[in-house]
Amino acid sequence: MFSDRQKPKAMNEIGGQPNRIEKNTKIKGDIISEADFRIDGKLDGNVKTSGKVVIGKDGYIHGKVECVNADIEGSFNGELLVSDLLSLKASAVIEGTVTVSKLAVEPGATFNASCTMGGKKGSGNTAGFKSSNSNETAKAS
Repeated sequence: MFSDRQKPKAMNEIGGQPNRIEKNTKIKGDIISEADFRIDGKLDGNVKTSGKVVIGKDGYIHGKVECVNADIEGSFNGELLVSDLLSLKASAVIEGTVTVSKLAVEPGATFNASCTMGGKKGSGNTAGFKSSNSNETAKAS
């Protein structure tokens, strides 16, 4: 039962729940993890993970996020570095700068950010999505 021979598996390896910051929780500081992270509360700080970051509908991050994949339903303000796929749901509100390999945007998402898209080698196609009206909504067809 408590043998040293069995190494505990990471949550992602056994299909468990990701690390979570629950609704009505506010954290100020930086998070570094190798596992997936779900934010349903508020984080004022940075997140660095070799996994996936999910910002739930009530979630908010103000800071820098570095991850492999991200799904955003809530709000983000800062610098977002996603090495693979960034998926923005209809309720997402993004402000700041975004660097991503692949981007998926649902109709209704608000995307007020400077975006640099590139392949795995960082080809660096740049598209500016700045709006003079901060309430303007990017519509995907």
